[in-house]
Amino acid sequence: MTNNQPLLHQQCLVTGASRGIGRAISIALANLGATMIVHYQKNREAAEALIKQLPGNGHRLIQSDIGDKNSVQNLFNGLIAERLDVLVNNAGVYIEKPMLDMDFEEWQSVWDQTIGLNLTGPAHLSYLVSRKMVEQGGGRIINITSRGAFRGEPDALAYGASKAGLNSFGQSLAKALAPKNVLVFTVAPGFVETDMAREALKGPRGEEIKAQSPLNRAAQPEEIASLVAYLASEAPAYMTGSIVDVNGASYLRN
Repeated sequence: MTNNQPLLHQQCLVTGASRGIGRAISIALANLGATMIVHYQKNREAAEALIKQLPGNGHRLIQSDIGDKNSVQNLFNGLIAERLDVLVNNAGVYIEKPMLDMDFEEWQSVWDQTIGLNLTGPAHLSYLVSRKMVEQGGGRIINITSRGAFRGEPDALAYGASKAGLNSFGQSLAKALAPKNVLVFTVAPGFVETDMAREALKGPRGEEIKAQSPLNRAAQPEEIASLVAYLASEAPAYMTGSIVDVNGASYLRN
């Protein structure tokens, strides 16, 4: 292992890797020498383009709907013969619509879809992967949540609830797995300038969104990725259980 490639010979899985934060994380980990397993749900073309961009060899694609328990099991079955050193639970969905504008059927649909993809799916995948990590002697799990878990999301209640749940799940998992040398970290970003967010940033609320941070801008995906790369490679074991805010001081909590 070289100093500038601390993840050399390590296998890393990033869910929701075809674009945005997941894409930036995959590039950052590959730059540290990791062999990447690039997960996507629908956008195979973007995932293939990412694979071609990654430095190193041996990277591969894997398709799954993280919100479906059978699909998660199939994803894991596709990994079971391999060592897996790092799991980044990044895949997620944000559905913005005021609660009072939905009928009960739509409310249930939004709730089930959001909780399924943002919380239940990562929990199921972490369960399967953590057992494998215990068998191999250790590993690291990194969950991507949101400042919305702390400040509340009045127009996306299911999203806020799912991310708060993932925060708590990660901390509980850290306590359960620390004796087995499996470390768990959580990263809670604020607004990030991704393809999905660009429309909002260019819209009528764009300046207000940027002004939420005293830096007067949204985060770049690479800023989130650099922290994930640190947690995946160099972060000391005593950081396990940590939730790290990356929101440009837009929301400060005690």
